[in-house]
Amino acid sequence: MKNFRHTRITGGTAIIGAMKSKLALLGGLGANKFLRDYWQKKPLLIRQAIPGFNGLLDPRQLIALACTEDVQARLVTQQRGKFELRQAPFEPQDFDLAGKVKWSVLVQGVNHHLPEAAALLKNFSFIPHARLDDLMVSYAPKGGGVGPHFDSYDVFLLQGSGHRRWQISSQSDRSLIAGAPLRILSDFRAEQEWVLEAGDMLYLPPHYAHNGIAEDDCMTYSIGFRTPAYQELAEQFLVYLQDRIEVDGMYADPGLKTQQHPSEISAAMLQQAEKAINKVRWDREDIANFLGCYLSEPKPHIFFSTPGRPLSPAKFRQTLQKHGVKLDLKSQMLCHSGWIFINGEAHRADESDYPVLRTLADERELTALTDIPAGLNELLYQWYLDGYIAPV
Repeated sequence: MKNFRHTRITGGTAIIGAMKSKLALLGGLGANKFLRDYWQKKPLLIRQAIPGFNGLLDPRQLIALACTEDVQARLVTQQRGKFELRQAPFEPQDFDLAGKVKWSVLVQGVNHHLPEAAALLKNFSFIPHARLDDLMVSYAPKGGGVGPHFDSYDVFLLQGSGHRRWQISSQSDRSLIAGAPLRILSDFRAEQEWVLEAGDMLYLPPHYAHNGIAEDDCMTYSIGFRTPAYQELAEQFLVYLQDRIEVDGMYADPGLKTQQHPSEISAAMLQQAEKAINKVRWDREDIANFLGCYLSEPKPHIFFSTPGRPLSPAKFRQTLQKHGVKLDLKSQMLCHSGWIFINGEAHRADESDYPVLRTLADERELTALTDIPAGLNELLYQWYLDGYIAPV
């Protein structure tokens, strides 16, 4: 990580400035028309969505990030039509593959490590934060790719440096190559294709088959949006409930009678258990609080660094008044009807504090606060000690 941190990131400021207009980002459509006509419905190619964009990293910087201990990264190689997959951690020499095989490296959660990447994602805030997954950046030399596949989520494929050929298909045949380490379609039939250059962007709805092939050394920025399966939501909701339900009483059968078949569960036992389980109740607020905690919960590999020499509560308050605070790059913060959710934790906010905390959730930053209620200051200070926020 040391080499990555001390490598100069070029182009970030110009890129952020170029992305201020959602009209430009969406090819002149505007957010409402895009959501109405394209979101989860059909693909959209946008030439020069971000004029002048050439990426946030170079290949060397991305590989350095892929070699960092707490980063999710994959290395996909292809030789004689067969794909192989390796997962991080990596060493720099793992990428000494020139001329040997076709390959591609993919790094997840770049927005957790690079402020310019987090700023890039802000320009997609016309999609609710609860739907955002992360920014994945991939690099591939000529011919590299991960094969034809489909994703279960929405994605914007923003081209950085170089050129990538995208082939797409609305095909319903999603049969996969048996035994392959990746979910590669066995019978991909391209219906449309384009070569994207720096600043171009392709939006794809879920389950739209696509195949990206590097025309030269190229980097692609994938802005992905999570779509949890209902089965997963239901399972995790039950886990959430188990620490929040109380069902009084114990099973009792003082009127027990002998049975012809002692192995059979009796109707009386079944009725009593059914009555007890039916006492489990939840309402809309329980579901909202579950969603807030679940959708803001950090992924298992994410950890927060507490301040080495923390400010005192008084010094923190002064800093908050003069400069404000910002979310850590890895923090996820959501809100709903007076409740604030940050990194899997739920907090009931005072009526006067909620708009301030909602602004922090919306903008990921709070400017200087001249008047800070004691309760709000205490909450923000605890988040600071936990590593969730930091002074600006």
